[in-house]
Amino acid sequence: MGILLVCAACAEAHSGQGLSGGFVSGFLHPVSGLDHVVAMVAVGLWGAFLGSPAIWLLPVVFPLVMAFGGVLGVAGVPLPGVEIGIALSAIVLGLMVATAARPPLPFAAILVGSFAIFHGHAHGTELPSAANPLAYSAGFVIATGLLHLSGIAFGLLDRFRRGKLVIRILGGGISLIGVGFLTHLL
Repeated sequence: MGILLVCAACAEAHSGQGLSGGFVSGFLHPVSGLDHVVAMVAVGLWGAFLGSPAIWLLPVVFPLVMAFGGVLGVAGVPLPGVEIGIALSAIVLGLMVATAARPPLPFAAILVGSFAIFHGHAHGTELPSAANPLAYSAGFVIATGLLHLSGIAFGLLDRFRRGKLVIRILGGGISLIGVGFLTHLL
């Protein structure tokens, strides 16, 4: 886990540099930034921990609201503190998993959606420089969904004797990685 904190500089997945194509570029973008990987996995983990209907609702809310944030970014609507919001998403969502938080479902969905706006805005500001914005967006959303699914898969460990502990440790690790991102930004 400590080695991941050393890679906090990798958190700047939103440089806008290197966007050239369509689907493949969009697909690779979320998986190439550790900040996105940990936040998306945390959404799936938390949803799996909370059970039905959160196991499917949280991973559906995130990309829908992320698309709204993307539209804001494409339109040039300023959103202060985007990178800080992304770092906080890892911290807070990781803490939700680590502490086994069980808030009411509407609160969990609003929290996940709030962070999705920041993730979407960051990518919406980069989208106009993509050669094929629609294909890029499709690749991005599919990769995000697959990261959510991987979090859900890890969340299914809770069926095993020590699975709940492993999940909580993963949540704590995600939160610590988010702290690394935040300290890098400040």
